[in-house]
Amino acid sequence: MKNTGLFLGGLITGATLGAALALLFAPQTGTETREFLKDKMDDLEKDLDELQKKVVDKGGELKGDLKTKINDIEKNIEKLLNEYKKSFAAKEVKEEAKPEVK
Repeated sequence: MKNTGLFLGGLITGATLGAALALLFAPQTGTETREFLKDKMDDLEKDLDELQKKVVDKGGELKGDLKTKINDIEKNIEKLLNEYKKSFAAKEVKEEAKPEVK
């Protein structure tokens, strides 16, 4: 997620700097410049939409992976508890089998 945030920040910064430089150095009329900016903003909006979709997809993948790992951990805990119960029960049987010393 941190990399996605850095990428998004870089994308926005790059687009902003590119638009600012284009305004400063472009020999275009005001109308042409506004049209250029509109096109660039549309492109940026499309890029952000694609990025958002990728982030949502990646989040879904991570959620699925996390659920799988949690299920594995739950199974391991259940297995360990069963082994502990068997071990404890066996120890109790041994204790009961010992003759009482008076």
